[in-house]
Amino acid sequence: MLDTLLDTGISLALLVVVFVPLERAFPARTQRFFRREFLTDLGFFLGSYLLFTAAVTLVLKEASAFTNTWLAGVAWRAEVRALPIWVLLPLALLLGDLVIYWFHRACHHYDFLWRFHRVHHTTLDIDWLAAHREHPFDGLFTQLFLNLPGIVLGLPFHAIGGVIVFRGLWALLIHSNVSLPLGPLRVLFGAPDLHHWHHANVEKTQHNFANLAPYWDIVFGTYHRPSAPETFPLGVP
Repeated sequence: MLDTLLDTGISLALLVVVFVPLERAFPARTQRFFRREFLTDLGFFLGSYLLFTAAVTLVLKEASAFTNTWLAGVAWRAEVRALPIWVLLPLALLLGDLVIYWFHRACHHYDFLWRFHRVHHTTLDIDWLAAHREHPFDGLFTQLFLNLPGIVLGLPFHAIGGVIVFRGLWALLIHSNVSLPLGPLRVLFGAPDLHHWHHANVEKTQHNFANLAPYWDIVFGTYHRPSAPETFPLGVP
């Protein structure tokens, strides 16, 4: 338990060192560090690191073990697992983005899923800390669907852990209070302004559901990039 507390404290300190200067240098909105509901989101952060991460890791390990047993001896999977890791990782990321796009979209469409996902949209100020505000069930299933393609493809579990860390840091970036123009790279990489619009105060927003990059939103017609500075309210009606 002491090690977990220490790791949580170190993680919080590192995130503050990285994201606070970034948000001060390139702010999307004028916002104080100790903004509204800061303590609420800090509580979600602590709950995520102290409780939720262990539960997610256990579920993903069990899912990986079950899938390895269920698909043992399947010819195509053996061929896929034999691919170099530099091929498997991008493939898992691409397919994971596709799966989570539709799950995320479903969370905004079906009332049962929205009850859980709505928690994430209740934040009135958005920054890297607000990214941690989510219902445990919503977070658990999001992680499961994100990593399901990698599990099915037979990605080693340590590599799945690396993917989780990468996606987690990316989630903090797109929630951060940062204006980050990407120029022509905006089609390949997501940016905070896209996800900020996803958090706009409208009923079950219908835009920008993709996780890492906007290409699935472009393909399925849900892409929207705001052209004006951010003045729209955030949260849920």
